[in-house]
Amino acid sequence: MTGLLILLGVVILLIIYVISLYNKIVRLKTTRENALSDIDVQMKMRFDLVDNLVSTVKGYAAHEKETLDAVIKARNNFGKAKDMEGKAKADGELSSALKSIFALAESYPDLKANQNFLQLQTELSDIENKIAAARRFFNATTKEYNTTIQQFPANIIFSGNKPETFFEGEEEIKKAPKVEF
Repeated sequence: MTGLLILLGVVILLIIYVISLYNKIVRLKTTRENALSDIDVQMKMRFDLVDNLVSTVKGYAAHEKETLDAVIKARNNFGKAKDMEGKAKADGELSSALKSIFALAESYPDLKANQNFLQLQTELSDIENKIAAARRFFNATTKEYNTTIQQFPANIIFSGNKPETFFEGEEEIKKAPKVEF
């Protein structure tokens, strides 16, 4: 009788462990998805700032249409991206285009001194920091999720879960746009 109670206790403990492990994996996956949404929110805020920046630059450098079009194209590509890789690529395109705008400001002293332009540069720098923090959180969550599903016994019990990819972009993404005052 006591042997049966011990066996029943062990089975109940195993069931509780498997349930808690499953719930941990679900929590990590949900946190990861939420972190990706946070990146999207920050990117949308960045794009709103970029629209204002483009409008400000247009008044001073109307003939620099190619540079401004590149920014708008990168913004639109992000909106069309369906997966993380597409978003990372569009983010890299935008970073390159922003570098061109700030380089353009060097050629136009009036633009460089414009208070609206300077404020937008400051806000953009702040948004870039927030995006970097959101990416770090996303990647940390992805790492924790991947580690959990690859450790024993989760890798056997929940073998259907595949490791997720990190938010890593091309080299252009890894370099913050240079904001010069």
